[in-house]
Amino acid sequence: MKADVVIIGGGVIGAAIARELSRYSLNIILIEKEDDVAMGTSKGNSGIIHAGYNADFRTLKGQLNIKSNPRFDKLCQDLKVRFKRIGSLVVGFTQEDFDKLKELKENGEKNGIKNLEIIRGPKLFELEPNLNFQAKYALYAPSAGIISPYKFTIALADNAVINGVKVLLETEAKDIRTEKKQVCSVVTNRGLIKTRTVINAAGLYADEITKAVGDNFKINPLKGEYQLFDKQWGNLVNHILFPIPTKLSKGILVTPTVHDNLLIGPNSYQVEEKDDLSTTKAGIKEVHAGARKLIPHLPHQDLINSFAGLRADIEGRDDFIIEASKKIRGFINVAGIESPGLSSAPAIAEMVSDILKEVVKEISPQLELNYRDNFIETLPEQPRFADYLDKIGNWQEIIEKDADYGEIICRCEKVSKGEMLKAIHQPVPARSLDAIKRRIRAGMGRCQGGFCGPKVLKILSEELKISPLRITKKGKRSEILKTKAKDMIKETGVKFKDEVRI
Repeated sequence: MKADVVIIGGGVIGAAIARELSRYSLNIILIEKEDDVAMGTSKGNSGIIHAGYNADFRTLKGQLNIKSNPRFDKLCQDLKVRFKRIGSLVVGFTQEDFDKLKELKENGEKNGIKNLEIIRGPKLFELEPNLNFQAKYALYAPSAGIISPYKFTIALADNAVINGVKVLLETEAKDIRTEKKQVCSVVTNRGLIKTRTVINAAGLYADEITKAVGDNFKINPLKGEYQLFDKQWGNLVNHILFPIPTKLSKGILVTPTVHDNLLIGPNSYQVEEKDDLSTTKAGIKEVHAGARKLIPHLPHQDLINSFAGLRADIEGRDDFIIEASKKIRGFINVAGIESPGLSSAPAIAEMVSDILKEVVKEISPQLELNYRDNFIETLPEQPRFADYLDKIGNWQEIIEKDADYGEIICRCEKVSKGEMLKAIHQPVPARSLDAIKRRIRAGMGRCQGGFCGPKVLKILSEELKISPLRITKKGKRSEILKTKAKDMIKETGVKFKDEVRI
């Protein structure tokens, strides 16, 4: 297998780079070790598009966040991803907090952000009626927004595939081979890919990938735990609410989600393992207590999910690494993309594109980055039953064209079988229960898949033409069913009714 460019990592950054480079006449392969894109940091974060006042204006974090923020409206419109520019409030209680808010405002204005405002008094509670009554000040940033980070990642990858990128799932980079200080191939668990250019967007594992070319930095995984509440609490707040930030993090926030849930979190602490996504009793208490400092009447009931995410913190550095290797030609590092990485993704992709142009001049002058004439900017609109609840007549017209849209498989999130079939066959296809969940939200509602889980499994099995025993929750080693009931009876000689005791 050959490629002009191999991108390692199918998170939001790898997907954004793939889409950006698909504008050119290049043979591009993106490899991802998991069974879907958006399986790492990109699925476990706050889903905030930051205004850009927090990061130092002299850093890549500050510059790329500011450059990207205004682009999300059109980009999400093109990709059919829900995005709401609801604004954010950094809430202060003391004079010391007020001084910090002024610093943030000044830094934001140096970054070029307009319409930043420190508000106080009655206006603060007009904006947020349920805010802690002891709050005195808040920095208001109207340009902040909310998004589904995993849906955004999937849409970027889908658009890249439509424009010719090959996405290879369950394909893990094992080594980078070089000749005469030049990249020549990527060794994967599924074979060799010959290439002269590699882009390392491997997230938490970027430090392990870069060792193969002699570069050296260390990534420490920082864990953040979250809690998600039922949709009936989604209107408890109107904006993204932050506490005063610290050097470690932006703090435990309270925000509505684009799907009208209420989200609180994260806390922040270092862990040893890069796959440690466990939640803890102490963490749940910490997150709830932190959120209650902003919203005292936070509910104790109707919590539908607790989860954790990990971010890639580079030891000894408080900025992104986006640069060509100084040791090996044809290797580009895109590493340490922690917050505001999601908010910076479009500009990061453009920066990598510019770096690639310079790299190509050095290693392959004959390989010119020429724009394709037929680049497709947009994804097609997909009908969603949840969007037609007040337009049932219009939905009936869709059903008349395709009866699968008339079968509801998820009651909580109002998802039809027709939507699921589209998800199974979209450019980056869904092959597991969690992959379906990320695309169409079947299993993300109040019952967390209690009703729709068996239906989703059955449809996946039928559509993929594989045994139900091979359907997984999230890829290898997460099979849902152990054996068929009839086979169990044959093997044990025990009928299920014989197990019942009164």
